[in-house]
Amino acid sequence: MLGVAACVLAGIGCEAGPGGPAVGKSRNDLASMDTAVITINGHKFQVWIARTPRQRELGLMQVTAEEMKTLPDGVERGMLFVFPAEQRLQFWMKDTIIPLDIAFLRSDGHIVKTHTMAPLETRLYPSMMPALMALEVNAGLFHKLGIVEGDKVEIPESVLKPGAS
Repeated sequence: MLGVAACVLAGIGCEAGPGGPAVGKSRNDLASMDTAVITINGHKFQVWIARTPRQRELGLMQVTAEEMKTLPDGVERGMLFVFPAEQRLQFWMKDTIIPLDIAFLRSDGHIVKTHTMAPLETRLYPSMMPALMALEVNAGLFHKLGIVEGDKVEIPESVLKPGAS
């Protein structure tokens, strides 16, 4: 999520929640981020991997609709946020200029909660239960593709265990 408040619901803190450190118009350098192709119900997504605290904090802040458009081969774009351990997460849309769908994923890849998030909103969108990852894509895409809670996301082992062959 942009403005990415990847906050622990238990109150342990936020990487960029209300009043948090994400200030100004900072953004991720998408060209320098690791990418992977993940699959949900046969639909492919090329995702930027947000693995570090700073990458997760910046998320898709200031990313334009043009940067998120479907690739020529029909593969959709997105960002996959990977956390060190399952936890309850919250995201917000501060400094995110396009609407997004978010899916919170358990470590086994199953979607536990989805939301459609409005741009520039500071409302928190919670995972409701522990999640290891969050996937953000263009708003309305999950509905269009029939992706729902309980679906499994196929994620390469290299994303879950960096350095694995």
